[in-house]
Formats: sequence, structure tokens, C-alpha cells
Amino acid sequence: MSRPLLAVRNVETAYYGRLTVLRGVSLDVHPGQIVAILGGNGAGKTTLLRTISGLIPGQPTKGQIEFDGRRITGWEPEDIARAGIGHVLEGRGIFPELTVEENLALGEWTRPRPDRAARERVAALFPVLDQRRRQLAGTLSGGEQQMLAIARALLMQPRLLMLDEPSLGLAPLVVREVFAAIEAVNRDGLAILLVEQNARRALEVAHYGYVLEGGRVVLEGTAADLRENPNVQELYLGVSREESVKGYRRYRVRRRWA
Repeated sequence: MSRPLLAVRNVETAYYGRLTVLRGVSLDVHPGQIVAILGGNGAGKTTLLRTISGLIPGQPTKGQIEFDGRRITGWEPEDIARAGIGHVLEGRGIFPELTVEENLALGEWTRPRPDRAARERVAALFPVLDQRRRQLAGTLSGGEQQMLAIARALLMQPRLLMLDEPSLGLAPLVVREVFAAIEAVNRDGLAILLVEQNARRALEVAHYGYVLEGGRVVLEGTAADLRENPNVQELYLGVSREESVKGYRRYRVRRRWA
């Protein structure tokens, strides 16, 4: 396999210098991969993304983060963004008092000039935003705001896009649209690190995944293997323990004879 685009090695992060949230976390994202991060509330998923993008001052306290072969540990957030990492925050982080057009323009701050082709690709992904360019972002629906946040990040033309709970609070139809866009940009070669409370949907689109508990990686594997893992099925996919164990045994037999 190719060299990882993103390599996180034994990272520890402490909020306010006291509470250790991440404890020796290591993970890889390879070019063109979608990597899912699963875990319950308080597992450290959001902290992990914020540590990678430099949004927690003075962190990590231990470990190294490399992007495209360069050590970015301790870099300022704007330098990490310029290096090619886009980050869509949980809660979207749009500017509600600005128009859709003005929010999109902010996504181009890392570029020397606006890129018409990039704009056209974003408009094709999210046609509704093109229709609402002059509308204040705060008046959009929750789903449209999430689309705007993703579109703004894509206009940075990142090589890695980190998404924090993109489906949170969205109607099922909008969730399908958002995940269709995620799959579309990935087919174009964009690597994605995905934190998602909808574990079933995340593992449907991901190539690889990690499970965080208490700030530690307790399980990792291909998305197919994680979907068939009894613990993942019971804790995150809503499958009973008895059903998950039976399914896992059948899966192991299929793999043995494949």
C-alpha cells in the first residue's frame, strides 16, 4: 500500500492542560480512502479531528502527526489548512449573518484566486446552494447549512477532508444527499476522515475504520470486517448480541472458503 497521506502516531491530547482525552492514538489515512472513526459520546472523536487540524492550542502533548510526509505537529491551523487539510466542524460553523455566496468565498482564502472549475463542481454537487447564493446562510435549513459547510471546505481544494458528524440532526433524505456527495468527491480522489454517529451509514461508504473508547483505539479493520464484528454490531449497529455472533460465524465461514 502507498505511504499514508495522514499518519497519526501515539498522539495524546489534554484539554486545558489537565484532562487527557486522547491516549496514544495512532491511525492512517491513505490517498483516496474514506476512513471512519466510530465511538460513543466522550470517546475523543471530535478532539482527534481538532488536534489534527491544530484547533487545540499546545496540543498534542505527545506523539506526532504527519501529512503528505511532512510533520505538522504544532503547526497553526491556517498553515495546516494551506497544506491541504479541510475540516468541517460539528455544528457546521457557517457564518449565519453572511450570504451563501459570501460563505463560499471564504472557502477560497487558501487559493491565490477563485477557481471557476471548483465552483462548478460544488454547484453540481449542491445545486440548491447555487439557487440561494444571495440568501443569508442563517435562513437556510439545517441540511442546506451542512451542504454549505461542506461546499465551503471543498473550495479550499483540500487533499484530505475531515467531516465531524455530517448527518447530525438531518432528515433521512438530506442524509442520503450528503453521503452521495461524500462518495462523489471520494471517487474523484479526495481522501476523507469521517466522524459519524450513524455508524451503519459510515461503514457503508468507508474503506477502513477505527473504534475509539476512552480516548484509545480499541479496534480497527476494513469497513467490511467492522460491519461483521459482533461488538460493533451490538454497540453501534443496533444488532442483538445473539444475532451478531451468529452472523459473524457465518461471515468467518464465507471468508474461509472464499
